[in-house]
Amino acid sequence: QVQLVESGGGSVQAGGSLRLSCVVAGYTGSPLCMGWFRQAPGKEREGVATVYAGADITNYADSVKGRFTISRDNAQNTLYLQLNSLKTEDTAMYYCAATVHGGFDYWGQGTQVTVS
Repeated sequence: QVQLVESGGGSVQAGGSLRLSCVVAGYTGSPLCMGWFRQAPGKEREGVATVYAGADITNYADSVKGRFTISRDNAQNTLYLQLNSLKTEDTAMYYCAATVHGGFDYWGQGTQVTVS
């Protein structure tokens, strides 16, 4: 069974950095597309960044462009999100997701990022 396990969240001060990781377990292939999403209390889930299998096609939400960097290690089946210049409005639960059969059909349990 495919499982996504995130790690790397935490509490930081504004201006700080974090690196999130997401390991894809139980899948021998490489997901076509992987992405990071976030959801803050009382708000809808929003897409943060996505990267395709070739790792050279990335997309970012306008709110994180220039501050966050998505990357993936296909050999390790691991997705990363480098968060720099964090702002209080980046506080949210961050989820990774993967496209295995179609759409973002597998999701991790989430990792909390809190910026104060």
